[in-house]
Amino acid sequence: MSYPKLFEKGRIGHLELKNRLVMPAMGTGFASSTGEASDEIIRYYADRARGGAGLIITEITRIDEETGIGTSNQLCATDSKHIPRLVRLAEAVHAYDSKIFLQLHHPGNETPGRLLKGKQIVSASEVVCATIGEKPRALTTEEVGAMAQKFVKGAYIAMAAGIDGVEIHAAHGYLVNQFLSPHTNKRTDKYGGDFFNHMRFITEIIKGIQFTCGPRFPISVRMDGNEFIPDGLTEEECIHIARYLESLGITCLNISCGTYESGATVIEPACYAEGWKKHLAKNIKANVKIPVIAVNTVKHPAFAESLLEEGVSDFVGIGRGFLADPEWGKKAKEGKDDSIRKCIGCMECFRIANMGRPIECTVNPILGRELHFGDGQLKKNGAGRTVAVAGGGPAGMQAAAVLAKRGFKPVLFEKSGVLGGSLNLADKPPHKELITELIKAQEEELKELNVEIRLNTEATVEACREIGAVGVFVAVGGNPIVPRLPGVEKAVGAEDVLTGRVTLSGKKVAVIGGGVTGLETAEFLSGDNEVTVVEMLNAVGTTLYPSVSKLMLKRIADIGGKIMTGHALKAIGDGEIKLSISATAFDTSMKADAVVLALGVRPNRALAAEFEKEFEHVILIGDASAGGTIRDAMHAAYDKAFVFLD
Repeated sequence: MSYPKLFEKGRIGHLELKNRLVMPAMGTGFASSTGEASDEIIRYYADRARGGAGLIITEITRIDEETGIGTSNQLCATDSKHIPRLVRLAEAVHAYDSKIFLQLHHPGNETPGRLLKGKQIVSASEVVCATIGEKPRALTTEEVGAMAQKFVKGAYIAMAAGIDGVEIHAAHGYLVNQFLSPHTNKRTDKYGGDFFNHMRFITEIIKGIQFTCGPRFPISVRMDGNEFIPDGLTEEECIHIARYLESLGITCLNISCGTYESGATVIEPACYAEGWKKHLAKNIKANVKIPVIAVNTVKHPAFAESLLEEGVSDFVGIGRGFLADPEWGKKAKEGKDDSIRKCIGCMECFRIANMGRPIECTVNPILGRELHFGDGQLKKNGAGRTVAVAGGGPAGMQAAAVLAKRGFKPVLFEKSGVLGGSLNLADKPPHKELITELIKAQEEELKELNVEIRLNTEATVEACREIGAVGVFVAVGGNPIVPRLPGVEKAVGAEDVLTGRVTLSGKKVAVIGGGVTGLETAEFLSGDNEVTVVEMLNAVGTTLYPSVSKLMLKRIADIGGKIMTGHALKAIGDGEIKLSISATAFDTSMKADAVVLALGVRPNRALAAEFEKEFEHVILIGDASAGGTIRDAMHAAYDKAFVFLD
C-alpha cells in the first residue's frame, strides 16, 4: 500500500520535515545518571530517525534539579554541561534528515517525593494528585517566575546544542498544566483567578523563549484536548487555550489528553480503539491556523493516513509504535505493513518504567539495548551451520530470526499446522487482535530471512540429527498445571475454551486462577455465562499494569462476572466446587456447572532431556524453560540466540 499524505513533506515554522510522522515524547530511563544524552539514548533516537520518523520529540527533559525530577536517568537541560552530549544527539538524528525537539518538563505534583530526596513536591496549589497521594507545596509568586526562567534556560541549552526546537509539556497534569487547569489552580495571586492569570505562567515561558532564542526558534506546546477529570479542563476550554497560545506566536500544537488521575486516557491499553479521541485534535485544528500534531493510539499506517485525509491533524504522532518497531515508518513507506511489529497495548513498557528501570517492550527485545544487542552487534559467525529450533511460538520464531541474521541456517520444526504457539490462544480473548498481527509480523520476518519452516513436523532427535544440527533450541512451550485434587478430571483447561474445543453457554462457570489467562478467559466467557474467577491470593491480575487490570475487571463486572479472592480450590463435585478460605483455612463451597483451570504452565522438559543426551548445545527458551509472559519469551530467545556459539 502507498500512503501519499503520510510521506508528504510538511512544515513546522521554517522547518521542513521529510514526512508527517512524529515520534512524540516518551520517558525511557536511557539517559546517563547525570542527565546527559548517553550513547544508549543517542542510538535509540538515531534508530527511530533512520526508521522513518520525520520529527522526534525527546523524552521529558528536566529543567529544574530541585523539584522537577520526573524519572531517574532522565535527560536534563539545566546546565551548560549538558550541551556537548545534546550536540551528539542532534547530529545523530540529523544524519537521517530528521528533525528533533527537546521537550521541556516539570512534573509538579505528579512525582513522588522519594525522587526529590525527601523534598516536598510542588504545584500551582496544594491540590493532591490522587495517583501520587502526596500533598504538594504551592510555589510562591516569586518561585513561579523563577521556574519560568528555568524553562527558558532549557530552551537556550537546546538551541545552543543544535536542537531544532523545543516543546513545552503543558499536558497530562504536569506543572504547566496545573496552572492552566481549574482542577489544580486555586491561586489568588497573579497566576490564579481569571483565564489570563491561569495562562500567565506559560505566557512567561513562551515569551521568554522567544526573547532569548529569537522568533524563528520553533516552540511546540503539548496540551490536552480534554482532561477527563471532574472540574478539569473541558474540550471547549482547551480550544480556547489553543487559540490563545496561537496568538502568542508559538509554532505548533501537540494534542493529547488526560492526566494521571484520568488514568488510561493518557496512555491507552489495547482495549482502546485507534482514533477514539481524534475529535479532540480535529476540533482544535478547526480553530487554529498553526500546524497540529496529534496522538491517536495509532497502530496501522492506513489509519495514520486516514487521519490526515480526514483533517484530524497535520502530523501524526506514533509513540509506542516506534518503541515496538523502530522501522515503523520505513516499513510503511515500503508497503510492508504486515512486517511491522505493532504495539500490542500490553503496557509492559510503563509497568517496567514504574519500577525505576529503563523501559522495555514485549515485542521488541532490543529496545534500549540497541547499542549492545542491535543488528550491528550480531556476531555473524554462523557460517551456514544448521541449528534446529523446536517449536514455532514467539520464542522459537524470535530465536530463528536472530540465528538467521548471524549466518546460521535455522530449521524451525512446528508440530501443528500453523506458527504462533501460545499466541494462538493469547489472541482469542476480547481486544487481543494485535496479537494475531504479531504472529504475522514474525512470520514475515522469517520469510524475508529465508528460514526453513517445517509445519506439521515434530522435532525429534532423529530429525535434528538428519539435518546435521550443531545445536537445538527447545521452544515447545509448557504443559498446563492441573492440580491433584478430587474431581479435577471434571474440569477443562482455559486452552480448551479459548480454542473452541469446549463451548460453554448458559452455565455457572468457575475460572480457577486470577492471573492474566484466568481474567482473559473470564472475560471471554462472561455474558453467555455466569462467571466467577476464584483466586487463592488477595488480588488478581497482579502482573498486569494497573490500568490494564482495572479496565479488564470493570469489563468483567459490567457483563456480570465476579471475582472471588482469598479462596483456593479444594475439590470439584457435581454442580459445585469446594474451596478453602486462605485466611482461615475454613472450608466453603459454591455452585458451579463448569470449572475452567487457568493456573499457568509448567516447563515441558521431557523433550529437552532427550536432546541433551545427543547434542552438546541444547538451549531452552520460552515456557519450555520457565513459565512467563510474551516479553519473557521474546527477550530470552533473542539473548540466547545472540550469544549462541559466540
